[in-house]
Amino acid sequence: MAGNSKGNIFKRFGKGVKDVIAELKKVVWPTKEKLVNTSAVVLLVIVFFAIFLTMIGSGGRWLLDKIGFYDTVETTAVTTLEETAATTTTAAETTEATTESAEESVTESEG
Repeated sequence: MAGNSKGNIFKRFGKGVKDVIAELKKVVWPTKEKLVNTSAVVLLVIVFFAIFLTMIGSGGRWLLDKIGFYDTVETTAVTTLEETAATTTTAAETTEATTESAEESVTESEG
């Protein structure tokens, strides 16, 4: 480390580039045929696992549907509707009573 910090920055950069080029020359690059075959295998594996995971997801969804996991319970909605009906009935009775008393007041004032 201490040896690398000495010297001009451009010389160190140039030496680094030369080292990279030297390493790339040591690499054994695949032939076009091998590259195509390897790419085909990779794509087939990707397609296989995409189909496999889709089947697992769909099967899980089907199983959860069969056991009733997604069924909704509407007890709260029924209770709310009953309460709304009771409130509406009470309001209608109150309106009816108010209308009758107003009609009686009008009849008394006319007579």
